[in-house]
Amino acid sequence: MRITINSQPIPTSGSWAPVRAGDVEKAKPVKLHVLTLTPFYPSSGDEVSGCFVAEMLEQLTAQRIESSVIAVDSIYHPRKQSSCEFPAEWIRYPQLPGNFGLSSAGRFLDSVLLNRIRQLHQRSPISVIHAHAALPCGHAAALLSVRLGIPFVVTIHGLDVFNNCFEDGIAAGWRRKSSLFVYRNADRVICISEKIERLLRDVMDSVKAEVVYNGTDPDRFTPAEIAFSHESAQSPTILIVGNLLAGKGHELVLKTIGKLTNLFPDLQCRIIGEGADRERFARLAADLGITDQIHFLGRRSRADVAKAMQGCTLFVLPSRYEGLGCVYLEAMASGKPVIACRGQGIDEIIQHRGNGWLIPVDGLDELVQGLQVLLSDGDLRAQIGGAARQTILDRLTMSHQAQKMLQIYEEAAR
Repeated sequence: MRITINSQPIPTSGSWAPVRAGDVEKAKPVKLHVLTLTPFYPSSGDEVSGCFVAEMLEQLTAQRIESSVIAVDSIYHPRKQSSCEFPAEWIRYPQLPGNFGLSSAGRFLDSVLLNRIRQLHQRSPISVIHAHAALPCGHAAALLSVRLGIPFVVTIHGLDVFNNCFEDGIAAGWRRKSSLFVYRNADRVICISEKIERLLRDVMDSVKAEVVYNGTDPDRFTPAEIAFSHESAQSPTILIVGNLLAGKGHELVLKTIGKLTNLFPDLQCRIIGEGADRERFARLAADLGITDQIHFLGRRSRADVAKAMQGCTLFVLPSRYEGLGCVYLEAMASGKPVIACRGQGIDEIIQHRGNGWLIPVDGLDELVQGLQVLLSDGDLRAQIGGAARQTILDRLTMSHQAQKMLQIYEEAAR
């Protein structure tokens, strides 16, 4: 792979492969060199995890951004290899076991990265470091910023803003202290929803924070051709995409299907994702007598997810703890009615009965009612699905996100 700096193509060496810079001969002069530090990134054998970071970087290369990526993981996890489609250098760092060691992991990561990043900075000066999540990447970026004089920004992706990890005690206090250090020293704290920004400002009112919603690709996630999506030719299908964990609300959907079987005997549910609670959900489906209607599909490619969204009747993910949720945006871009929970980041995007459907957290009765209404009314589904896609086109594409990120990088690099 080759990159372009000041209109002159140069070869990259070692593992420092930038995200796809495109055709060298047609490339524009590079404006900024951004180093991304992230625990979320596609790897060989898992092209899906962290795709929301990788796909955003693809967009930024079109904005004349030179991009270098270091993806990180703890030494306690199996070693990961770079993806052919999304190249990165994978670095493993030492960490004390479990959440206990998270507060100090950034210091270990800093020590592992320092010489690598110094050498990279000497070869091609880094304009800004973009860290994803405060711990450990944000903490390491803050320390590297001091050592090397490179500004950094950090993105908060979840509602656990101060890394309490649903725990109390001394270790939780340490994680909170480390997180505060990161946010105080960042040139910008990027929040993927207003809900996250409020949680941050409740503690740090003067922090330099800004909301930048995730975007999605409306060309990849697009409504199906009419002939393919004609619902009279197939059973009504609910789609869930998300890790198989209790907080995502899968069991609420299963219980709802159990209550709707008499009204919709052909109703099917397709579940994409993996996780520790898969067996528990399978047992619940058996207890409810709906095993034949529930299809656990495991991890699937981006193309498979896009096709599943085109073919479903409704997308449902009643998650209890969601900063925003890229899968909601992908389903909306696909022209599907989305059912989500109030009080999560996504309710800043969805207007109930307008471009989606909202229920309370753990609202079983409301989910039963919502599914009954939507499954019975094809015109309402079409109306909501059309409004959902228009919402994405108006303000939530990858291009919208890239423009905002470019502005933040330019301001941080001044």
